[in-house]
Amino acid sequence: MNQPFPFQIVGFDLDGTLLDTSGDLAAAMNHALNHVGRAAVPVEEVRHLVGRGAKVMLEQGLGRTGGMDEDLLKAAYPVLLDYYERNICVHSHAFAGMEAALERLSDQGVTLAVVTNKFERFAVKLLHEIGLAPRFATIIGGDTMGPGKAKPDAAPINEMIARCGGGRAAFVGDSTADTGAARNAGIPSVGVGFGFLNGTLADLAADATIDHFDELHDCLLRLG
Repeated sequence: MNQPFPFQIVGFDLDGTLLDTSGDLAAAMNHALNHVGRAAVPVEEVRHLVGRGAKVMLEQGLGRTGGMDEDLLKAAYPVLLDYYERNICVHSHAFAGMEAALERLSDQGVTLAVVTNKFERFAVKLLHEIGLAPRFATIIGGDTMGPGKAKPDAAPINEMIARCGGGRAAFVGDSTADTGAARNAGIPSVGVGFGFLNGTLADLAADATIDHFDELHDCLLRLG
């Protein structure tokens, strides 16, 4: 007799976990940097600036191209948001094995959710455009819970669990914001080695790690 799956809910970060969004995020940031007379940041560098929301990404972009400046940030930030909203799914794509991994979890009766520090409206738009939105019971953004309540705060993880009907949960992500939020909410985390790491995989201090989505199901079984 098969052992019951140990988690009723599995939540996922979005950028750098479910999807490689680096191309579209880089295009938006570089459009905004160009607007204020700054040089572009290579896509490979942008990958390591993602995780704490668009404003923090832009602050770091300004820092890398001549120094952070509050007036330039104020001028560039709405330009970034406008461009990104209009070009949100040009280059973005799923990481290898992701859809099969989600299907396998769904077949086990697991409720799936997204908790991201991307604004909720952007996360919903992106997941609808790429065709993944119907897979998730809820999509929680960095602004959903109000100011100061984005990951690594526990609030969005707790809200995810409540919206999904309660039960044992785990969270999958690629940043310390993800693993920190899971830890603060008292649930285990899985770190992904293929994401937008801004350090080493060990720096995530996750309860378990994977290098490919093919490993997720068995990793969760062991973690449970």
